[in-house]
Amino acid sequence: MATELLFERDSYRKEFQARVIEVTPEGGVILDSTAFFPGGGGQPCDLGELSSTGQRHAVIRAGRMGADIIHSVEGRPPAVGTWLTGRLDWERRYQLMRTHTAMHVLCGVIWRDYGALVTGGNMEPLLGRMDFEFETMHQDLVHEIEQTVNAEVALARPVLVDVLPREVAFEIPDLIRTKINLLPESIQKVRIVEIKGLDLQADGGTHVANTSEVGRIRVADYKSKGKINKRMYIELERVA
Repeated sequence: MATELLFERDSYRKEFQARVIEVTPEGGVILDSTAFFPGGGGQPCDLGELSSTGQRHAVIRAGRMGADIIHSVEGRPPAVGTWLTGRLDWERRYQLMRTHTAMHVLCGVIWRDYGALVTGGNMEPLLGRMDFEFETMHQDLVHEIEQTVNAEVALARPVLVDVLPREVAFEIPDLIRTKINLLPESIQKVRIVEIKGLDLQADGGTHVANTSEVGRIRVADYKSKGKINKRMYIELERVA
């Protein structure tokens, strides 16, 4: 029985009810459904808690094990069959959603305007870095990209999610924006994230529903990481 991945369809799910279906020998908790994102594609895993009557278990890590998500908890794990309430550290999750969408805006602008592929990336709440196939990068270019990226955010573009059969998904031109296709052959359903009118690519992470939620993006720094590999660092503003 595979874990139902609630975050795949609804990134705004903060709380959920689930039953423990397995406890691993290491004490990891597997649920029949979860809103905890297990990390991947440069996005860190979610944190939060699992609770039942009289007990709380801090979730200190979530990770994949095949089709399941393992929740690593502090202390003794709940027993198989226990019904739990899961709650995300929502402030952190939402910051990661904003950051991930910001990176897709950046990727979309650079692909559309400069034809550069992504060679790597990583993020933390409100901070991200992305590597592109640029031969040269300079301050004027970085300023131009920053202005264009923020103009796209201000257009309040909807962010849409769909899941397609692999053969259908790979008929979409330029679906994979990374230099190397990281989707293993075993994955037969591909999750698609589209920023309407700007970007469309395979992605498994969590995103905001509209670019207007991203807020202002600042390109904080850039550096060369090789002959045709340039790195850009972004920061997002904090919002109340």
